[in-house]
Amino acid sequence: MDENLIKRLEFAVGRLEMLSAAGVRSAGAAEVSEYAMTMDPSIIAFDDLISQYVNRLTSAGEKIGGQVLDISKIIEEAFSAQKELLIKIKRNQKPDMAGLVEFLKPLNDVIKKATALTEGRRSDFFHHLKTSADSLTALAWIAYTGKDCGLSMPIAHVEESWQMSEFYCNKILVEYRNKDANHVEWAKALKELYVPGLRDYVKSHYPLGPVWSATGKTAASAPPKAPMRGPGAPAPPPPPPASLFSSETPQASSHPKEGMTAVFQEINSGNSVTAGLRKVTNDMKTKNRADRTGVVSVGEKGHGGAPSLSKAGPPKFELQMGRKWTVENQIGQKNLLIKDCDSKQSVYVFGCKDSVVQIQGKVNNITIDKCTKMGLVFMDVVAACEIVNCSGVEVQCQGSAPTISVDNTAGCQLYLSKDSLEASITTAKSSEINVLVPGSGPESDWGEHSLPQQYVHVYKDGHFVTTPVSHSGA
Repeated sequence: MDENLIKRLEFAVGRLEMLSAAGVRSAGAAEVSEYAMTMDPSIIAFDDLISQYVNRLTSAGEKIGGQVLDISKIIEEAFSAQKELLIKIKRNQKPDMAGLVEFLKPLNDVIKKATALTEGRRSDFFHHLKTSADSLTALAWIAYTGKDCGLSMPIAHVEESWQMSEFYCNKILVEYRNKDANHVEWAKALKELYVPGLRDYVKSHYPLGPVWSATGKTAASAPPKAPMRGPGAPAPPPPPPASLFSSETPQASSHPKEGMTAVFQEINSGNSVTAGLRKVTNDMKTKNRADRTGVVSVGEKGHGGAPSLSKAGPPKFELQMGRKWTVENQIGQKNLLIKDCDSKQSVYVFGCKDSVVQIQGKVNNITIDKCTKMGLVFMDVVAACEIVNCSGVEVQCQGSAPTISVDNTAGCQLYLSKDSLEASITTAKSSEINVLVPGSGPESDWGEHSLPQQYVHVYKDGHFVTTPVSHSGA
């Protein structure tokens, strides 16, 4: 690094001497100023960050190829965009909030490009895409303008952003630990890019946020509002999607309240918001239900209704490439049966509603994604059973499962067999997770245990001690 810096300084001195001898004044001064910014120690350090960490990530992505390489190049593009913004900050005065959003638009566009790859049908490299897209929020440290801007301090923001994306990174490490060293190398390179890479860079050069020029020109402001259209003129286009760097604050917003804010406002206003609700009768209550066994039932094969079309697409129930069972957009199907499977195959259930899938045999991995009121019964799984972005699902393991993962799910009942009691259950951003275990005897009732959603953090001996809040009922 020292030799590289010396060479750059020698080149800069030689360039200055050449411009001075040629008598270059105004244009030469501008060129010298522009070059001096790129030679700033903070910019040189950011170049080193890209050379050391980003290039290592893209090299690992090239060994894997496909979508992993695509997302690696998007990360490289995002860091290059941030470098350009750091250079512009050194020659521009601090803009207002609207101008800041416009100024950061190039970086925000790249982040949107990464997020778009995680949407739609879940790919085989979903964990790579999700980790990368979530991690790019760490680059928003450059939008820090003070304690009232809505962001944590730059160093803390980078660390917090990585902690949110590390959940999926750990999944990559577990899945490929004994299968493919290239994926493990890629995951480690991504983590080191942010911690310690970006974190240490921000700590060394911008611990209090970006330093704008006091004498430079004003940064580009947001485009002015379009004039009122006259009669017969076409309607304006719809507003763009929400930006990662939003200029609107709750105090300055002039738009009507939306979402839950509007709901609470209507409730407080005393309007008749409950007029359309139905009364809960006694037979609807859980304690009065006739069927309280808690076991997921599977209908007999051949008695299911006609398949229904989902808004997301046509229903699918097929084995793809001999390796992956795909069950998609099934609605009201209680007799979905997978029996000709082996331990090298995976099962992916997506967009199903009010259906039950039974898997007879051992498979490598099971994933339930974006399903509602879904039931799953399986025997054995080699790697893990994952429940992601679901609502009201019931999963019963009749054999063994080393890992069960529940992510971003509301309402999940897990039924474990005696062989799966030692399974590792991981939850994140989920609520109403209940685990039922068999009793000690053949006639014993199932024991129900709710996994904690709340935690108590107590500061002791220089660090925080976190304990779950246990819930017990009479």
